[in-house]
Amino acid sequence: MKDDKKNPEIRFKGFTEDWEERKFGDITFLSGEKNKDNLPLVSYSISNEKGFVEQDVQFERGGTMRDADKSMYIIVKPKSFAYNPARINIGSIGYYEKTENIIVSSLYEVFSTTNEIDDKFLWHWFKSTRFPRFIEKYQEGGVRQYFYYNKLLLCSLPIPKIKEQEKIGLTLDKIDKLITLHQYKYEKLVNFKKSMLDKMFPKNLSKVPEIRFKGFTEDWEQRNFESIFDYERPDKYIVDSSEYSEYSKTPVLTANKAFILGYTDENRTYKKEKESIIFDDFTLDTKFVDFPYMVKSSALKILTLKDKKNDNLRFNYELLSKTRFNILGHARHYISVVQPKNIRTTKKEEQDKIAHLTTTIDKLIILHQQKLEKLNNIKKSMLDKMFV
Repeated sequence: MKDDKKNPEIRFKGFTEDWEERKFGDITFLSGEKNKDNLPLVSYSISNEKGFVEQDVQFERGGTMRDADKSMYIIVKPKSFAYNPARINIGSIGYYEKTENIIVSSLYEVFSTTNEIDDKFLWHWFKSTRFPRFIEKYQEGGVRQYFYYNKLLLCSLPIPKIKEQEKIGLTLDKIDKLITLHQYKYEKLVNFKKSMLDKMFPKNLSKVPEIRFKGFTEDWEQRNFESIFDYERPDKYIVDSSEYSEYSKTPVLTANKAFILGYTDENRTYKKEKESIIFDDFTLDTKFVDFPYMVKSSALKILTLKDKKNDNLRFNYELLSKTRFNILGHARHYISVVQPKNIRTTKKEEQDKIAHLTTTIDKLIILHQQKLEKLNNIKKSMLDKMFV
């Protein structure tokens, strides 16, 4: 628990002095300068996820401001903070660490710090739950709310001696690097799977995919959709979680929500009655989900294989996720479950290999997702306990 001496819940060994309340006017100062000579500096924007991002990266071809006069832009020097007063409420603040000067929109607020505060300590404080409380309290405006630097000067924060600040900043930086590493691995695996699926299923009118497992040379065959799947409305599986204690914490699968095309091969869905694929009649979006989930919409379709000995369920899930469906109907754009009439598929042995590969990749993807969640939770907890 925090005590009356303004100390955080957890501290590094050897630090016992009380934290001191300091106003932002004492530890920061405006440092942005107008680019009055229209210097050809690189233009940056700030996103809530990545901080400083080159405009050529953030916007296609640099956006509408790429070729505009930049004399009104603000020069940002290394080791400066900047934020958009209209977007700070969603976390759009950045800390610039590179060695060359850059420019940002004249709408931005740019400031630097005195030697009384460690930049990384302050950066992580901005990402804690403390700063948003000040934004909510002091922002002003009508439809769009603004939080200018003069409002930041009304805020204050407790800080320890500089050595303790540095340790806190360094520790949280290490966690950020681990998060970035696993985020990179996660995105790389997602892109790898997408690339593999693009190449392991025939394109357009082709009879064979671009890449195949060794030993498979036959053309993929055209099959009628209805020859592969049985389908039904899930009426008998629709349940109310309040009626079943074992489902009290089970997410509900509904149409037009986050989970559209679901898949299970572990007999853990629809009150554990069958292996199946969930097909939403309202949308083309797809997403892999880890069951159990309850069904709570008759708009969903339950698809099951007619012949499990000659077809692989996981393969057909991936096949459906890549299939272009013919949209029928009017307001809700229904997709008929018998569309397309024909799809191109392969023998069970090749289906099994493709299914095994995608399952293996998905397990790795889920592993990195879990590590990311764990690291983010650790960081969230540390942000809460390492600041006053």
